[in-house]
Amino acid sequence: MKIKKGDKVYILTGKDRGKSGAVSKVLVEKRKVIVDGVNVVKKAVKGSQKSPQGGIIEKAAPIAVSNVQVICGSCNKSVKVGMKVLKNGKKERVCRKCGHEIKE
Repeated sequence: MKIKKGDKVYILTGKDRGKSGAVSKVLVEKRKVIVDGVNVVKKAVKGSQKSPQGGIIEKAAPIAVSNVQVICGSCNKSVKVGMKVLKNGKKERVCRKCGHEIKE
């Protein structure tokens, strides 16, 4: 996947369309990401040692990778991500609009 933990992303579809945030977790097998402060759902939790009171908590739910785009640090726009192979054989992620390397 071309999206990594710590990337700033822009939400393309869904109830939070137009918002942006940082990726806190990447679920590779499910092809989903969890973004801080976006797609927040309420969940009923039964009392336990971790949360003795129980009750309703808010937590960020996963979003499909196809519904987010990385925000380029140099041109400050949501962009498609390309891959570039360097001379030493390593790959780096690059912005398809301006060509600069995308850093976390």
